[in-house]
Amino acid sequence: MKENSKSLASMKFYIRTFGCQMNENDSERIAGILTAGGAKMSDSPEDSDLIIINTCAVREKSEEKLYSCLGRLAPLKKRKRVVIGVGGCVAQLYRSEIMERTPFVDFIIGPDNYSQLADIVHSSQEEKVVSTSWSEDFHEFPSEMTLRESDVSAYVTIMEGCNNFCSYCIVPFTRGREKFRAKENILQEIQSLADNGYLEVQLLGQNVNSYTDPESGKDFAFLLRELNRVDGIEWVRFITSHPKNLNRDIAEAMKESEKVCRQLHLPIQSGSTSVLKRMNRGYTREEYLEKIAMLRQLMPDISLSTDIIVGFPGETEDEFQDTLSMLAEVRFTNIFSFRYSPRPKTAASREKDSIPFEEKKKRLIQVQELQKKMQVEFNRSLIGRTMKVLCLGKSKKDPAVYAGRNQGYQVVNFRSQKDVTGQFVEVHIASCGPYSLVGETV
Repeated sequence: MKENSKSLASMKFYIRTFGCQMNENDSERIAGILTAGGAKMSDSPEDSDLIIINTCAVREKSEEKLYSCLGRLAPLKKRKRVVIGVGGCVAQLYRSEIMERTPFVDFIIGPDNYSQLADIVHSSQEEKVVSTSWSEDFHEFPSEMTLRESDVSAYVTIMEGCNNFCSYCIVPFTRGREKFRAKENILQEIQSLADNGYLEVQLLGQNVNSYTDPESGKDFAFLLRELNRVDGIEWVRFITSHPKNLNRDIAEAMKESEKVCRQLHLPIQSGSTSVLKRMNRGYTREEYLEKIAMLRQLMPDISLSTDIIVGFPGETEDEFQDTLSMLAEVRFTNIFSFRYSPRPKTAASREKDSIPFEEKKKRLIQVQELQKKMQVEFNRSLIGRTMKVLCLGKSKKDPAVYAGRNQGYQVVNFRSQKDVTGQFVEVHIASCGPYSLVGETV
């Protein structure tokens, strides 16, 4: 190592995360690896010797955020000796381009290579390092090494990758093919979390509904029933589900398992069957609605959320209206909505991006305004009720207020006479906004 190089044990590190829950969980693992090597976490890049940007490639905007962030770090690199690395999906996809556009980056690391991080930080102080290889096997990561942000709610990965190849989606090219974690290892980690005081777990995977235990061949419904028997854990959630793989057995497992929250994120993407076909989603509008009806027949109080893409290539006004009518019919508790942006290597990227930006923007506004109206109506219907809330800590906006989530995964801000962080509390709902509920502990 060069004479002025630093050992990991003498470093302070800063991690910036863009993306989904998978990226957030990866950052917790990265922090755990660095901490195990003796490094200390910093609150700012200026006070750090090692900076890692963990990226998402699902939306074009995430890439823009990466380069904007790197641009802000360039002057810092000139002022002091700091190691800068880029990890995650954009790193996997654009490793050469990142090195060309931002030559001050010291290393690139893909999602399947975090176990090598300590060695890569060491080597990158002498020469540039790019580590983006893939393995067909699921890599176990010691749960105790994960530096979790929360002391009460934890992410637990059950599978990685995706085999669906939706025509707009880059995930199979950045996360690889599906590989599943052994059921016994999942159960072991969750029991360990329960023993350490965690009350909630969120199962993670690109398509959890396709989960298959590599040892027994048991499916996701079986896993949910097994998790329901773990002592200490009170709430179990999972994300993300693909509609084509959601079956009655999974829905019945949710109903039978009192610890599995009556909440489901089920991305539809479009309300038009013709657009869904071009997206290669594997279901029709009618089939999606049938599954919603099944879920509500089994669990009338289930909270549903979804993803919506507007402006997909060739989307006509009538097809867009189908999406609006779908939202009005299902009345989701929450949605995540986006303008279509072509992603490299995907089938849709070979089609003409035919919808003008301003039209995409207009359609997105229509979707969001309709959803906001319905969310206000739904949230108002909850005023006067008392509900169970898992308190996650103080509100970021008002330190005098606590924040948590109810079983439907809605944000609940409330006042309490005592510190209830990390506890379940009963909250009486007194008011609301479109995106949160407001109340007081009973």
